[in-house]
Amino acid sequence: MIGHLEWQLGKINPKVHDGHHARAGRQAASPRTEEPTMTIRGIDVSSYQPEKYHTDGFAFVFIKITEGTTYTNPKWIAQRKTARDAGLVTGFYHFARPGSMEAQADYFLSKISLAKGDILALDWEDGDVSNSFKDNWIKRVQRKAAGHKTVLYCNRAFWLHRDSTSFAGDGLWIAHYNGRPGRPDIRHPWLFHQYTDDPVDTNVGNFRDKQALHGWSVSRELAPSG
Repeated sequence: MIGHLEWQLGKINPKVHDGHHARAGRQAASPRTEEPTMTIRGIDVSSYQPEKYHTDGFAFVFIKITEGTTYTNPKWIAQRKTARDAGLVTGFYHFARPGSMEAQADYFLSKISLAKGDILALDWEDGDVSNSFKDNWIKRVQRKAAGHKTVLYCNRAFWLHRDSTSFAGDGLWIAHYNGRPGRPDIRHPWLFHQYTDDPVDTNVGNFRDKQALHGWSVSRELAPSG
């Protein structure tokens, strides 16, 4: 993912960078030799992708809805229709910017008419957005959209070096562009791994199959919000 303001300013997407050393207790995982068991794949899309995007072979999609309190993806409704028509498990995400956590959570939720099983996500990759903002945004969305899973998206460097609470709501969506699907080199449990952006942001889900993902997404059992 990349925010539209970052794109316009020509900034480097921070999620492709990675630190060399983790804090004590949050070490990177040792390389694994076993093959990952994940079989489901998905993508995320924003206004930089078309309204009708490729869905063959995918089980899920995350669609960017908002950024800060002033930007809404103009294609998101059509992109949601593409997902629904293809029978994909569908998620929606907000790109966090510095400012009011409450206003951004409410702005995001005000744009969506949720259907059962829709997943919500916070995209945390702006270095000026604090860990406290991250935690409280997720908790607020969990309260206000009870019954919908709310997850955290961030890159491996943010998770290892910026996160201080290990709080990811109902699950962690980790970005680590190592080209090894399902092996993001972290120890913490995760649900989704975004492993490449070539030619599009592509992910695997840590679920047995699409039915298992759907079963999780519609379950009303939410993770403790702390």
